[in-house]
Amino acid sequence: MRVRQDHAGPRFHETTQSPDHHTIMNSTPFVSDPVIGYLFVAIFGAVIGSFLSMLVYRLPIILKRQWERDCREALAQPTTDTAETFNIAWPASHCPQCHAPLKIRDNIPLFGYLLLRGRCRHCQAPIPRQYILIEALTTLAAIVSVAHFGMGARGGFAFVLSAALIALTFIDRREQILPDTITLPLLWLGLLVNRAGLYASLGSAVVGAAAAYMFLWLVFHVFRLITGKEGMGHGDFKLFALGGAWLGWPLLPFVLLFASLTGALYGGALIVTGRQARSAPMPFGPFLCAAIWLALFYGWPLTTLYLRSAHG
Repeated sequence: MRVRQDHAGPRFHETTQSPDHHTIMNSTPFVSDPVIGYLFVAIFGAVIGSFLSMLVYRLPIILKRQWERDCREALAQPTTDTAETFNIAWPASHCPQCHAPLKIRDNIPLFGYLLLRGRCRHCQAPIPRQYILIEALTTLAAIVSVAHFGMGARGGFAFVLSAALIALTFIDRREQILPDTITLPLLWLGLLVNRAGLYASLGSAVVGAAAAYMFLWLVFHVFRLITGKEGMGHGDFKLFALGGAWLGWPLLPFVLLFASLTGALYGGALIVTGRQARSAPMPFGPFLCAAIWLALFYGWPLTTLYLRSAHG
């Protein structure tokens, strides 16, 4: 399946397939009715966004508890674990302030937040806006992925990468960590996806992953040698390598330039307005994520446009 643009707007239609190829979608109104098609995509994106909003909150807590256990075990200190189970699936969704469980209607993606008017039903504590923002961005990412790449492998994997980048953005923005549990599987997935050449050739993807990691690794060590400070975290190396694995090496300059420029402008604005001290660390991951996403969808057109304008 793919999406074709015409004067009437995006339209879902069948592509040429082998005689024995058949899917359920080809026999449903989803194929012929763009409203139903995009509504299905939007609902799916909102559901995934709801999961991501929970993941962004819980994963750092899980990792920190695991790191604390590992440190105590290495130092032969008693653990402080309680009988409380805390993971991605348990406990059930609840207010982080009063711990009251949420009703089913309160968990409806996007609408739950609006129905509650951004406050807990029980204690009236404000619900962080990042929840509805993550759900809205993931819904939009699903729609854009299908509209740009179509209802096939390219559109599906583009949404997978988009969802992961959204999660990494909010985790790094809040905790200044880029979990290996997300970056490393996505790096390997990028290489596997490009085994079929969906976004780049396999050779370009392998070179891109290695070159991206090594470049930031060298920048990190040169900066530390000159200043005695660490300019970025190792998670940024892996995130950039993830981008190389998905995009191939030719788009790496675009990613690095866009991320560096937007990061510098944003950081400079924070310093000028007094919202952040010059010496305070600022996560680079969100800017890399935005650059990787932009490069996946529009990297080549933007690069071509830049080269044409640069050469008159």
